[in-house]
This record gives sequence, structure tokens and C-alpha cells, in this order.
Amino acid sequence: MGRPKNFNREDVLKKAMPVFWRRGFADASLHELELATGVNKSGLYSEFEDKEDLFVQSLQYYLESLENSGLLTTEPLGWGNIERFLKMGPSSLDGQKGCFAVSSMREFPILPHEAIAIVTRSRSKLKQLIAKNIEVERPKMDPNSLAELVLTFFTGLSMEQNLSSGRASMVRKIDDLMNIARRL
Repeated sequence: MGRPKNFNREDVLKKAMPVFWRRGFADASLHELELATGVNKSGLYSEFEDKEDLFVQSLQYYLESLENSGLLTTEPLGWGNIERFLKMGPSSLDGQKGCFAVSSMREFPILPHEAIAIVTRSRSKLKQLIAKNIEVERPKMDPNSLAELVLTFFTGLSMEQNLSSGRASMVRKIDDLMNIARRL
């Protein structure tokens, strides 16, 4: 009979996520993950199959947390939700900048297939939610096409967060995009 675990799975995911976010999947070492989570290698491997599984579960946890925030589902739907999403989406979380899922996309060639599928499904769902918010505003432009533009903008904004462009610059860019989008 093994010793009972003295850690919480959700806490491990919360603590492992910033390591993967900052270092990437390939460069996150097991030692760094042990230090960040406070769980030794055998404890991690008793809860997760391997580093890939811990990464995939951390990514899934992150995306579910964002989904549960309701940024794009708050009533009434519309431009306000999109603006809040853009301003809050790529903001810092526990000292991390940008979006964990967007940052992970740079490693697609080496990521586990399950991680790629999770990010792909998430982006598809995100595009649908953005399009739903746009539809209620009755734009002249096709809502799905406009949603693609907003999602592409979000991706770029998330990547820029890793530069030192500053919050004021980000807010100005979002305000400019929203002024343009409301006219389309």
C-alpha cells in the first residue's frame, strides 16, 4: 500500500502551468516542475503519466478556467464582451504574459497531438463565441470573417505581451480595433 498523496491535483496544475507558460513544453525541466509544484518526481508520476500528460492537463486546466470566466458569454452579448475579452484575455496571470495557449502554438511541431487538438478546439470555440457576439451587433461584414480577424488580432496581441510594449499601448490598439470593428 502506497503512501497517501499530500497534494491537490488542481494545485499542481496551477503551479506547473506558469513553468510551461514561461519556459515552453520543451524547455520545462522536471526539476523546475518539482520545485514549482512542491511535489517530487514520484508524486508527479503517480498523478500524471509523464511530462506530456502534465503539460496537456495544465493546458486543459488553463483553457477551462478561461472558459469559466464567462468573458464572451455575459449578457447582453455584443461589442462590450469582445472588448473585455481582448483587454483581459492576454493580460498577466501570476506574472505570466500573453495567453498560455497562444504561447504553446509556437511549439506545435513538438507538442503532443492531444495538446494541439485542445488548442485547435479551443480556438474554434472562441471564434464561434466571438462571432455570436458580433452577430447581435448586426455588422455589414460577415460575423464569421470579422471573428477570424478579432481572433488573429488577439493572437498577435498575446504574442506582443511578451515584449515590453506596456499596457497603455495594448489598450490603445484594442480601442483602435474596436472603433474599426464597430464600423464594419
